Amino acid sequence: MDNNDGCCSTHLIDGDGAFNISGIENFMKEVKLAECGLSYAVVSIMGPQSSGKSTLLNNLFRTNFREMDAFKGRSQTTKGIWMARCVGIEPCTLVMDLEGTDGRERGEDDTAFEKQSALFALAVSDIVLINMWCHDIGREQAANKPLLKTVFQVMMRLFSPRKTTLMFVIRDKTRTPLENLEPVLREDIQKIWDSVPKPQAHKDTPLSEFFNVEVVALSSYEEKEEQFKEQVANLRQRFFHSIAPGGLAGDRRAVVPASGFSFSAQQIWKIIKENKDLDLPAHKVMVATVRCEEIANEKCGSFLENEEWRELEAAVQSHQVPRFGKKLSTILDTYLSEYDVEATYFDEGVRTGKRKQLEEKLLQLVQPAYQLMLSHIRSGTLERFKEAFDEALNGGKGFAMAARHCSETFMSQFDEACADAIIDQANWDSSKLRDKLRRDMDAHVASVRVAKLSELTTVYETKLNEALSGPVEALLDGANDDTWPAIRKLLWRETETALSGFSSALSGFEMDEESKEKTLSKLRDYARGVVESKAKEEAGRVLIRMKDRFSTLFSHDSDSMPRVWTGKEDIRAITKTARSSSLKLLSVMVAIRLDDEADSIEKTLSLALVDSKGSASTNKSSPSVDPLASSTWDEVPATKTLITPVQCKSIWRQFKTETEYTVTQAIAVQEASRRNNNWLPPPWAIVAMIVLGFNEFMTLLRNPLYLGVIFVGFLLVKALWVQLDVSGEFRNGALPGLLSLSTKFLPTVMNLLKKLAEEGQRHGNSNTQQNPPLASKSFRSGASEYGGVSSSASSEVTSAENGTEYSSPAHDKVK
Repeated sequence: MDNNDGCCSTHLIDGDGAFNISGIENFMKEVKLAECGLSYAVVSIMGPQSSGKSTLLNNLFRTNFREMDAFKGRSQTTKGIWMARCVGIEPCTLVMDLEGTDGRERGEDDTAFEKQSALFALAVSDIVLINMWCHDIGREQAANKPLLKTVFQVMMRLFSPRKTTLMFVIRDKTRTPLENLEPVLREDIQKIWDSVPKPQAHKDTPLSEFFNVEVVALSSYEEKEEQFKEQVANLRQRFFHSIAPGGLAGDRRAVVPASGFSFSAQQIWKIIKENKDLDLPAHKVMVATVRCEEIANEKCGSFLENEEWRELEAAVQSHQVPRFGKKLSTILDTYLSEYDVEATYFDEGVRTGKRKQLEEKLLQLVQPAYQLMLSHIRSGTLERFKEAFDEALNGGKGFAMAARHCSETFMSQFDEACADAIIDQANWDSSKLRDKLRRDMDAHVASVRVAKLSELTTVYETKLNEALSGPVEALLDGANDDTWPAIRKLLWRETETALSGFSSALSGFEMDEESKEKTLSKLRDYARGVVESKAKEEAGRVLIRMKDRFSTLFSHDSDSMPRVWTGKEDIRAITKTARSSSLKLLSVMVAIRLDDEADSIEKTLSLALVDSKGSASTNKSSPSVDPLASSTWDEVPATKTLITPVQCKSIWRQFKTETEYTVTQAIAVQEASRRNNNWLPPPWAIVAMIVLGFNEFMTLLRNPLYLGVIFVGFLLVKALWVQLDVSGEFRNGALPGLLSLSTKFLPTVMNLLKKLAEEGQRHGNSNTQQNPPLASKSFRSGASEYGGVSSSASSEVTSAENGTEYSSPAHDKVK
């Protein structure tokens, strides 16, 4: 590529037909052709070899094409096609210098390149200069008539007309006036046009539809150089603003934007070389398609490299980005606007389609970020909704009101955030994500509602359980005729209190009447269930309760003091009373009586278990079936039965068995007490002793010494009685008592004698320095000491008797 004196040129196509792709690319960059849009024109020149084409172009457009050196002989100077930019002409004008025709270098038969280059020039040029010698006008070959015929035939293969300016430049004008030469030339051109076979669509199309024919004449460059240059300067003025309406460049219907000229030229030459039909409108679309796609790809790549977009994409990965939609819309609009500027001169349909594809591609690139942004908005809104909802509930706000207010507030915030994230170029719908957020909010509200209702229900159930369990257990423990009425009253009172509070608490949930009544009914059923459960629990321990009650009533008197079986108590009456009370407890525990329905269970149990002997004696003549030989009660449904009749009979039998021993022991203790307290002989024996012992009694009265001996003997016997614990030994029976006393008698006597001896010795030592006492005094003293020992032992027993309550194994059992 040459660039001298402001003229830039390149060898576009060499003599072998090779297209210089890199050369034209560099040429376009050098002359900044892409910035011209549609404001450019292409001029080409054709004509016989060595006819002065390059000289004309250099003088007309101030180019630097190589000219023939006349001193070296006439030969081929321009090979292939050269292109240069015209200097000093606006708009930008490109000129192509074609290889001359009818040259001896290619020979007579090698005319293919001539036709190809002529067709190429006609396809890409707005103005075609046909250089011809003045003296060749009227000739067949020298006037380039075969070449013009070929050009016209090719033009007929165009599917739609493209008006091109054909300017015939007559060189070395002779004295013949131009007014006489021009009609001849136009007539020859018309004949060529008429002789060319045309497609049916253009059968009658006039030459003027395809070509503007201009004729100019120039003086000889060698003989009249000054005149030649003056004429060329005048001709140059016609090329200024050649693309303006009415200008020299024609109608410009198939013009290709400057940025696509390189690609268009390559494709045209390729089609010509392959000898294919040249469809300029289709070619225009093709060029627009390729070029617009290149521009779109370039803008897409630039967008991906955009630092602001990359920062925005990185930021949205982790958090919600404020003004996301506006920022991204601005970035996208920048690249779409750049595309519009660069593709503005290409075919509108192609340009619009490729712009739409670019927009779709860019939107596909940003859609993941947009979806992620919406996801952040949704998740953030949901989290804030949960926090605000919990705060509203903790602040005492009604559940339904809090849910409604928070939902409306945060759905509005979501809509605002989505509006902030909307991309202007996209028509994306966020309704699905909005619906998902609404479902998530509703699901959270529903879960919290269930949790709150469950928590509230648990609170009131706990209150009911605390209010009912203990009192019901206490009432059932003290079972009597008023037990179940008291339980019913307690249940009604506590249930109504709980239901009142629960109903007030439920008002904040704004439940419909049916749901509210259902919830209250569950709490009512729970309260009833607590009572029934406690009743079943107590029914399982009925035998223990019966035995405890029997033991309490049997072993304690009316003042709740433990009974001492002295022999005066009526054990039979006490036992009957205790068992009747236990039977009362059993009858209360038999069934759940929360519906205030009368039954005869107590009467049935009493007749069958307590009064069974009496009823049997009265019904000997007509024996009946055992009323307890059944698994159900007549008046009580199975669901309310706690203890069946058969189970009652079994429990009563076991109860009697386990309490029989207590009664037996009480009777034994009573008998033992009677025996212990009855130490005097019978009255008849006392009378017999008085009658039969009268003489001995009188003897004692006459001799008082006998009374002293008897008194000493009594003391000794009393001491032995206490030491041997005779009454205690005989408590377990006569034979065991005798055996035990026989083993203890001799050691006890020896112990007493030893003590008496020690006392006597101690008194003897203390009286050795005094007058010896009288025998009677000594005897009294010894007796007194002996009596002291006996008195001490007696006082110890008495103390033991007073301090220790008498008890027997039977009595211990009763306790």
